[in-house]
Amino acid sequence: MKVAIVGATGLVGSKMLQVLEERNFPVTEIIPVASERSVGKEIFFKAKSYKVVSMQDGINAKPALAIFSAGGSTSLEWAPKYAEAGIRVIDNSSAWRMDATKKLVVPEVNAHVLTADDYIIANPNCSTIQMVVALQPLHKKYSIKRVVVSTYQSVTGTGKKAVDQLMNERNGVDGEMAYKYKIDLNAIPQIDVFLPNGYTKEEMKMVLETCKIMGDDQIKVTATTVRIPVMGGHSESVNVEFENDFELSEVRDILVAAPGIILEDDINNAIYPMPMNAHEKDGVFVGRLRRDETQPNTLNMWIVSDNLRKGAATNAVQIAEYMLEQGLL
Repeated sequence: MKVAIVGATGLVGSKMLQVLEERNFPVTEIIPVASERSVGKEIFFKAKSYKVVSMQDGINAKPALAIFSAGGSTSLEWAPKYAEAGIRVIDNSSAWRMDATKKLVVPEVNAHVLTADDYIIANPNCSTIQMVVALQPLHKKYSIKRVVVSTYQSVTGTGKKAVDQLMNERNGVDGEMAYKYKIDLNAIPQIDVFLPNGYTKEEMKMVLETCKIMGDDQIKVTATTVRIPVMGGHSESVNVEFENDFELSEVRDILVAAPGIILEDDINNAIYPMPMNAHEKDGVFVGRLRRDETQPNTLNMWIVSDNLRKGAATNAVQIAEYMLEQGLL
């Protein structure tokens, strides 16, 4: 099977290549695709060298699958061209997520919505992915009314430029700035641009995407997203109000049994999810489970996941794995 990685030289594209190799996805040939300035560069997959090709050459190579991680404008222009050539596209940008004609998929939650007619499939926002993986099994049991989420997001979510800014600041080096402000020893309560309602685009992504993925427009979500100087993954403080009451012991049992979740909830031994432990892992780590004592049927939880893996590359590869299992590839 030929697989094209569009944006192969970027932070997420590189991670996609790594995850495809680690999960032993049945690739016969990798077609690395990037912008004109990267054409001709070499990338390695399973110890074999491949030359980066242009967007059109990626289509001409006739892959069965193209995984895009090259930004929204590139996806809007090129994903339809790949799809028209009979190539299945899994897109990691925000371009197609809220398009009513496109599926927005987290395999543990809603892979069943995929059909043979789907040629452009949207990979959700990283912070949304980890949250819905943890929420879905609880929603099935208790029915979620409202979610209040605050995120603590890794600089890797912005890309290499942000990682370089953080390391430059730590090393006392002047360099290009990914953010308006210093990020080291700081927390920036703005991810993406502000919208007319006072929320950022990232915050509204979490609101809208959660309802679409979980297939329930009645779930109320409000979000505050914050960039912090860490590298291992995104963390989220989540307050969930349910229609029905719960027992904490049962919540733990549900989460332990749910696919993709690793429960780390032992406060007596100071065991709880942290980005440094989630780094380079595919799971969604959940802990700090406790009742909200200010109102009924409400749970507090802490969710951590590697945003470059489950929040991007791994989720895309899992979609591809599901499509392969269902005979869609």
